[in-house]
Amino acid sequence: MPADPGKRPGRHISPLRVVRRPAAAAALICGVLVAAAGATGLALASQTGRPAPPAPKPTFVSVPVGSQELAPQPQTRPVAKPVSIVIPAIGVQTGLVRLGLTSSGELQVPATTTVAGWYTGSARPGALGAAVIIGHVDSYTGPGVFYQLHALRPGNKVYVRRADGSLAVFQVTSVRSYLKAQFPTLAVYGPVPYAELRLITCGGTFDFATGHYLSNTIVYASLVG
Repeated sequence: MPADPGKRPGRHISPLRVVRRPAAAAALICGVLVAAAGATGLALASQTGRPAPPAPKPTFVSVPVGSQELAPQPQTRPVAKPVSIVIPAIGVQTGLVRLGLTSSGELQVPATTTVAGWYTGSARPGALGAAVIIGHVDSYTGPGVFYQLHALRPGNKVYVRRADGSLAVFQVTSVRSYLKAQFPTLAVYGPVPYAELRLITCGGTFDFATGHYLSNTIVYASLVG
């Protein structure tokens, strides 16, 4: 997806290579995550060549209520598709769009920085495998939905509501930053024996010369309820 800052106001654009998927295939975004043979990271290009201004402190978001899974066991039975995500620790409360592949094999990206997206080629949250949710970090207009993702810490909770009203509750196990060229494709997309979650956005140093962030921020979380 070539950068076209003149036609897509309000969010970062970056090129996305063709995504191929058997088991551990790669793909993603935030501005957009790239993956090809091996592992590459997320390239995010700014329309203005500068990062967004600092964001205010996260606003308070209450913990959602609703039926939850009875135990942190991988669900082999079908589970409903995710519709929203709440992360109280960083003030995130947003609906989820569905992201697939375009006819040219590129990963779709959210059309706005204010919502996150669930990659439909990954597991449904609470089902066996790793569910992948991605969101923009910022744009020239200001912070994006995952602007504070780097601030999460182990033990923080992530709540994903599904179409049937149930909640999949995840607990953060680690927060990592990787250079684009060292993106951990297998760790993100590879098979896992439990129900897990990956949250991804751009991060690290902003390169003013290229208008790209140099790294990806990835949050790993496991189902706890």
